[in-house]
Amino acid sequence: MKRNENREGIKGMANPGRYGIERVSYWLMRITGLGLLAYLIGHIYETSSILNGKSVWDSMLQLTQTTQGHIILTLVIGMCVFHTANGIRLMFAHGGFGVGKPTRPDYPYIPNSQNMKNKLCIYASIGVAALAMMYGLSVLFGE
Repeated sequence: MKRNENREGIKGMANPGRYGIERVSYWLMRITGLGLLAYLIGHIYETSSILNGKSVWDSMLQLTQTTQGHIILTLVIGMCVFHTANGIRLMFAHGGFGVGKPTRPDYPYIPNSQNMKNKLCIYASIGVAALAMMYGLSVLFGE
């Protein structure tokens, strides 16, 4: 047996095939959290530009009225909706709702937290975020 056979490192940690949709949800939650933090900092910077006068404020707002600006705002909508919906799912799961009764940890142990209800909620969070992004695209790019 090789010494490092079971050590996959970051490649194994990010492997969605090994851990399923729960791992995808884990990574999406972290990525969307960082994305929303970056948006918050940019939004504070943009909003504070009003202190420098109307011309600076208008030129700053012109950045959001471009195709790239609309795409970024659409991504922010999706990140916000997914992060919120998945966060609510996690609060319920940590509170014990929808998880099921504790069972004896016999081999092969499958945690009750990874049941179909929770997986369905993850898929629903992704779906609602996609719908919100499509609506945002239709508002931003529609005439």
